[in-house]
Amino acid sequence: MDSLKNQQTPKFHTFGCKVNTYDTGLLESRLAAARLVTQGEQPKIHILNTCAVTAQATREAERQIRRIKAKDPFAMIVVTGCAAQVDTDQFAEMRGVDLIVANSHKGELETIIKKYLVGESRERVFKSNIFKKLELEAGGGQEKEHTRAFLKVQDGCNSFCTYCVIPFARGKSRSISIRDLVLKVNQLYDQGVKEVVITGIHIGDYESDGEPLEALMEALLGKTKMPRFRISSLEPPEITDRLLDLYKDSRMCPHFHMSIQSANDSVLKDMKRNYLAQDVEDVLNRLDEAVPGVFIGMDVIVGFPGETEEQFQDTVERLMRTPWSRLHVFPYSERQGTYAVRLPHKVNGAEIAHRAKELRRLSEIRYQQEVMKQIGTTK
Repeated sequence: MDSLKNQQTPKFHTFGCKVNTYDTGLLESRLAAARLVTQGEQPKIHILNTCAVTAQATREAERQIRRIKAKDPFAMIVVTGCAAQVDTDQFAEMRGVDLIVANSHKGELETIIKKYLVGESRERVFKSNIFKKLELEAGGGQEKEHTRAFLKVQDGCNSFCTYCVIPFARGKSRSISIRDLVLKVNQLYDQGVKEVVITGIHIGDYESDGEPLEALMEALLGKTKMPRFRISSLEPPEITDRLLDLYKDSRMCPHFHMSIQSANDSVLKDMKRNYLAQDVEDVLNRLDEAVPGVFIGMDVIVGFPGETEEQFQDTVERLMRTPWSRLHVFPYSERQGTYAVRLPHKVNGAEIAHRAKELRRLSEIRYQQEVMKQIGTTK
């Protein structure tokens, strides 16, 4: 009995997007099934599921490692996730990091940790070509003590936008079959889940046996009793009339998140985005008309290399005349390995900060207006 009391399960520290939240839930389930615990004089295991979307995200993970080691010098540190895949050397050089398990080897995490604990393996870094990774697990990461679950339907990205390191962290786009996802949603419903958040690295790229995202959502609405569905993120061209028709079903939450990144044609071209600023404006107006009470959040990058003040103001002016609810503003972050690193005319840090502040102020004003509209309504 005393030995059971002294057992310690691994502690997870999750950074970044909803896909990582899902992945952490899946890893927790797998480690529990493998009965991976430490006891007695064995160290407490801390697993960091990292994000690499910005350089700041990697630094946040590094700071967390230092905080853990300051409190518990004997803690075992395992770094996994996107930053483990693309910033491997940075973590390998850090004192106190025991294992680095890149996304390419995340499916072997419990085995790698077990072998390390018993001294069967002293290898520290597990990483291989992420573009050769083809498998995808159909699990479901459920929020602790909540009735909402994240369901990853797709992973990876084939777009290679010039600023983005994520294809190098996640690999090629690949999807879970509609059949498996319907089965999983029914299992989640039986477990008491009331809302499923559809997640993925590039959800709009979903494809199963030639069927797109719209077919998946039609199947989930038609073959499950789940009360609510929410799609976490899409790009402007991916919001089709067929998709909008699904929002006539009250089980579809009237919430959209779009990664627009800019509303200026020149900047969008340099980013290698596959749409124009007018497309952004058109889809926002369509959403506002088609989905009553819709909440629209958007990602915008400021200070991309070569972005002039005039181009930035073009984005601001277009945003001011279109319907949306909130902005997530990202100062441009240079990531090694991306094409944007080679682009000339870098915007200085002070100017990037100024532009970010201007857009965040605009977002605060718009969000308050949206909140006021909701007073007295029920959903």
